[in-house]
Amino acid sequence: MKAFIQSQYIVIIGVLVGALGGYLYWKNIGCASGTCMITSKPFNSIIYFGILGGLVFSMFKKTTSHVK
Repeated sequence: MKAFIQSQYIVIIGVLVGALGGYLYWKNIGCASGTCMITSKPFNSIIYFGILGGLVFSMFKKTTSHVK
């Protein structure tokens, strides 16, 4: 588990930042009518933005090349 966290720390940070951003988006902007699929509930917003944050931060992850 420790090796996984060390190898994926940047993605984990991205998920946490995205989840926080999703909560803040729901809290401050949200969807007043309740018909918006993502922003009408805090759980949906946190999950969606957490996934997006992980994807965005994974672009900055260093990869090792095994090609010589």
